[in-house]
Amino acid sequence: MTARAALAAIAFAIAACSGAAAHESFYSREEVIHDTPEWKGERFPDGRPKVPDSILDRMKSVTLEEAWAVLRARGYEHQYESGWDALYPDKILVGRALTSTWIPGRLDLQKVIEADGKVDGRKGGPNAWPVDMLQSRDVYVSNHFGLIKDGPSIGDNVANAIYARSHNGIVYDGAVRDINGLKELPDFVAFYRAYDPSHHYGRIGDEGRPLNSTMVAINSPTRIGGAAVMPGDVVLGRDGGVIFIPPQLAETVVKQSEHTRLRDLFGHQRLREQKYTAGQIDREWTPEIEADFTQWLKDNAGKVPVDRQAVQDYIAERETAKK
Repeated sequence: MTARAALAAIAFAIAACSGAAAHESFYSREEVIHDTPEWKGERFPDGRPKVPDSILDRMKSVTLEEAWAVLRARGYEHQYESGWDALYPDKILVGRALTSTWIPGRLDLQKVIEADGKVDGRKGGPNAWPVDMLQSRDVYVSNHFGLIKDGPSIGDNVANAIYARSHNGIVYDGAVRDINGLKELPDFVAFYRAYDPSHHYGRIGDEGRPLNSTMVAINSPTRIGGAAVMPGDVVLGRDGGVIFIPPQLAETVVKQSEHTRLRDLFGHQRLREQKYTAGQIDREWTPEIEADFTQWLKDNAGKVPVDRQAVQDYIAERETAKK
């Protein structure tokens, strides 16, 4: 089975679960909360975990390797995906995931979804529905099963709507269009599979063309390539790759990244000063080096590229651990 066929099968399975119609995978607040029980903090009205802005700010300094190592150590093996085109390759994307999932166009199902959308008061085509739900610092994460020709559901109009609501970017497993229009948004950090000048037909009656994709899920678990994504995951996109961090691990990822950065800064400085040898720094540190590091942290809080309070918290953790 090809990757695309497998993805379609998964999406159809979601749609058919418990005999429910596919549109019931437009998750309610209660369903999102049910599926994310390990998050104990604040939530959005739609139920998604709301990782604090302060953690998102600090996440921008985390490397993919640092995040990957923390997640793998805790049993999360399928959170990273590569192979992207990027609108701004040198910029970093960080935010909270709002998800959507598509399957190849299914006319009878599309009729049901569009009819229910009218009853629910949804506006426009289904590709606009998740966009209307975006909050500040959200990242729109959409599984469009890698569709390229006649696949782009995001062009300059939808991109402007996304940016107006989220002030952020996208991770889109499909093709985008209107690339020049997208570049008019300087902070629209976008990861996507390809650029194609065509556009998708995802609504009944679109110019009399055959329906080529149907959105079957919003705010549900989804798959982006080989990565599993949940609504509310923290998205970190940089250096050509994207990793999806469970919200309950976001602070741990940030802290461990900062601790690694601080230890590296200290080690490099002491090597330049020739106070220690490479052999001493590259191995487990002696109690004397650890004590020197703690004092260095105290002397340099506010001078290093890590928030002062985070450094002070780290010092307190180290001193508590010694007792």
